[in-house]
Amino acid sequence: MEELAKEFMAQKRFALVGATGNTQKNGYRIFKNLSRRGYEVYPVNPGLEELEGVKCYHSLADIPVRVDVVDFVVPPQVTEATLKECKRLGLDRIWLQPGSESEAAIAFCRENELKVVHGICVMSN
Repeated sequence: MEELAKEFMAQKRFALVGATGNTQKNGYRIFKNLSRRGYEVYPVNPGLEELEGVKCYHSLADIPVRVDVVDFVVPPQVTEATLKECKRLGLDRIWLQPGSESEAAIAFCRENELKVVHGICVMSN
């Protein structure tokens, strides 16, 4: 898992599913952390137009560039539904933040040959 996390962190563009303007939540903290570290972060939240001056996207399909990693910070049932969109779009690097994963989500990734990191936080890498 650690080698896979290193591979993911060597990428440039992250979609953050569950980005939020609530400064107390990880969806905000991860956005700030990755942005400060020089990553291109594409926040995804259907209820948000922008985050700190950065355009928010309502879905992964709305992002105008191909992202390298899809980072999830949403409840497991949202993760499970959104993974189908990842597969359809050919996005194969999936990072499931603690709390966003489920056995079904991890199994879906493995069954569909999506690389998956789970159980560790992107901010600690």
